[in-house]
Amino acid sequence: MPRSSPALDATDVDAVTDAVLTASRLLVAVSARSIAAAGDAITLPQFRLLVVLQTRGPLKHADLAEYLQVTPSTASRMVDRLVTVGMVDRQHSTVSRREIVLALTPEGTKVVRQVTARRRKEIAKIVARMPDEVRHGLVDSLTAFAEAGGEPPASTVAPEAVWT
Repeated sequence: MPRSSPALDATDVDAVTDAVLTASRLLVAVSARSIAAAGDAITLPQFRLLVVLQTRGPLKHADLAEYLQVTPSTASRMVDRLVTVGMVDRQHSTVSRREIVLALTPEGTKVVRQVTARRRKEIAKIVARMPDEVRHGLVDSLTAFAEAGGEPPASTVAPEAVWT
């Protein structure tokens, strides 16, 4: 079942990039299915916003936009929709009453946990089908990949709250 190309150099940036792109298609599909099971309430980018708030805590609009790598106006539109459905709340900052910070509501936290639990279950099934010798180096490789991309490690937040 596993496809491999012995001619490819595993340290070649292009070969590794192609492998990560292929894996990312699978992970996006798993994520999309998990989000779809939660209903029509949110999109994949909106879910990413919820996960950023879950992992980073309350944030100002500008900081949220930076973490999402979108424009502040795009982040504001996403937040508006999530406030409307009760998953994000605008609060006064504890540092300055003039600043507004965004935080997850209990409903937003519930959605992140439910979707992540579905994703985790589906990913675990996929990983379990991998040969042991291939799985061996996967944790180190994916950890290094996430660190290079600036994603906080899963061990820093509750396991059910992690976006991967």
